[in-house]
Amino acid sequence: MLALKQALSLVSTRALGGWQPSDETGLEAWYKFQTGITLNGSDVSAWADSSENSFDMVQATATEQPAYSDGVLTFDSGDINNLQSSSTVELSGAFTIGYRAYPTAFNNVILGDNVLTNEMIKYTSSSKITIKIDGTNKNLNLDSGTFGDDYIVIARDSSNVITLYRNGTAQSGTATLAGTANINAIGVRDEDKNPYNGTISEIQIFDTESTAITANVNTYLSNL
Repeated sequence: MLALKQALSLVSTRALGGWQPSDETGLEAWYKFQTGITLNGSDVSAWADSSENSFDMVQATATEQPAYSDGVLTFDSGDINNLQSSSTVELSGAFTIGYRAYPTAFNNVILGDNVLTNEMIKYTSSSKITIKIDGTNKNLNLDSGTFGDDYIVIARDSSNVITLYRNGTAQSGTATLAGTANINAIGVRDEDKNPYNGTISEIQIFDTESTAITANVNTYLSNL
């Protein structure tokens, strides 16, 4: 059995085959399943960006480091578990954000900016995600059911229409929201508010949107 040692860096050789996020020129950041993880014991002190842009997420404070097991990061909101980058992903136009996660509490932020206020993607309730950009928020509601161990895609097109996909299915209630979405933290927003509670396996962020990218991200995440 692999002994987990302080500052051990795990790099996966697992290959899904076919399309990869790195095939897209619009890839901004990629926090890849089982890849780029640096451990402090059994907790995550860093999750390296697998894109070429080096938006690496780190956490130096041991008590705020999420737990790690079999490729899955577990965030405890009571301990304000989070990871942060010294640089910010800025999405001023169309974008696609895909991730695999299982929230176990609500009114919690999965992605945000921990420097600027009013920038976040938050699980507002068991059936609603709120996205806030430049201080304006819009809600994205599930057509039915509640969030669980899901793969999620949030895509904004060139007309600023945002669509939520849950497990490959587009939800009917879209929202229109312009502005620059800023992301430099996983699990919190400014400043360390609404910490996330639950698991995250992978996050992909693109500065473009298309039917093909959405389909590819959904398929990729479904295989994790």
